[in-house]
Amino acid sequence: MKQSLLAAALACIAGSALAGLSQTEVERLGKDLTPVGAEKEGNKAGTIPPWTGGLTKAPAGFDGKNGYPDPLPNEAPLYTVTAANMDKYKDVLTPGQMEMLKRYPSYKMNVYKTYRTAGYPQAVYDTVKAEASKADLTGGGNGVTGISKTTVPFPIPKTGVEVIWNHLMRYRGGTIERYTAEFPVQTNGAFTPVTRTEKVAFAQGMSNPEPNRLLYYMATLTGPSSVAGDALLVVDPLDQVKESRLAWTYNPGQRRVLRAPNVAYDSPGQGADGLRTTDDYDGFNGAPDRYDWKLVGKKEMLISYNNYKMTNKAVKYADIVRPGHINQDMVRYELHRVWVVEATLKKDKRHIYAKRVFYVDEDSWQVAHADAYDGRGELWRVHEIGAIQYYDAQTQYFANEVFYDLQARRYLLSGISNQEKPIKFGVKLDPSNFTPDTLRRSSN
Repeated sequence: MKQSLLAAALACIAGSALAGLSQTEVERLGKDLTPVGAEKEGNKAGTIPPWTGGLTKAPAGFDGKNGYPDPLPNEAPLYTVTAANMDKYKDVLTPGQMEMLKRYPSYKMNVYKTYRTAGYPQAVYDTVKAEASKADLTGGGNGVTGISKTTVPFPIPKTGVEVIWNHLMRYRGGTIERYTAEFPVQTNGAFTPVTRTEKVAFAQGMSNPEPNRLLYYMATLTGPSSVAGDALLVVDPLDQVKESRLAWTYNPGQRRVLRAPNVAYDSPGQGADGLRTTDDYDGFNGAPDRYDWKLVGKKEMLISYNNYKMTNKAVKYADIVRPGHINQDMVRYELHRVWVVEATLKKDKRHIYAKRVFYVDEDSWQVAHADAYDGRGELWRVHEIGAIQYYDAQTQYFANEVFYDLQARRYLLSGISNQEKPIKFGVKLDPSNFTPDTLRRSSN
């Protein structure tokens, strides 16, 4: 009986620890912390500056049709990390970055001055603060309850899974129409682009979302001709205890829409030639229930940031792709603070990754880098996310993702749009745009 009472008491304590923030903690938002929970001050060395609001205004003459002009043009790197000097910088590198430096003599990291450009609309900040004391985890961290419109349910995270939910729910402009290319790169550098149109609507940005919704997603492949017309529809719930992911696929050859319950977790990503999993997309997506999540802490790290050079419409895909890795002269690295979260596969669950380590940017809650390990404990895949601030939409979002498979010695470049139509934010979308019938019609 005493043991039962003790267990119940501990459960109550654990539940309260996962509940929303105290009023004292909430009042820190916008003071010593940014409105989304990052440290407002810079570091002692001065190599990370204070956050002063981010980059939330487009430059004069901006026209999204021509891409996003680099607000930091003509800057020279402060230094370059190579295999020869990486020991000097090992404290700000991930195991995956160091392995890439070791394996490829041409791989390098050009490090530039740090700019904390992430910034969001005031309405986003107001909602985060208003709901910070209400958010709670449910089902062992597999869902979020108590909130309605916030994009950062846990601005002062106490657990690893809270950091991951901040990533999953972070503000990305509300509704998006995106035209991207994804291509597996062969060992000799050869590639064939797989192009797609994506429509994404986050429930917080919709006027009439269905109950218990996190996001709606539809992707239609537009090339090459061998896969054109293949389409995917995903609807993710907010509380994944009450309801699991809904997914459908459309195959133009069969002219049929089929339920696709396996489009989740470690199933192969659409159009990726087996080089990424479904839940690799956007750093991490989907239910977190197959892993135990450990909050390691916060550290300073070199991450791909403000990568406007790579998004330049004058840059062609052939300028970026190289054998072994992308053209590292196109990548801008900066020193930023990140939350480090370690995910270890539960004993009763399966996934091709036995362990994953995520590095999450404190200013945007976007996964900036991830290292994935196989069942033997060996580093398998290195995932780098290139971010930019879409200043006209007042949001930070990935502009490309690179997945390096160390065992296959191949890589996948994904989400890039240099030779595609420009991204659109604020597109008018509602649940009727994300139905199986809409999936069929959009693919014909």
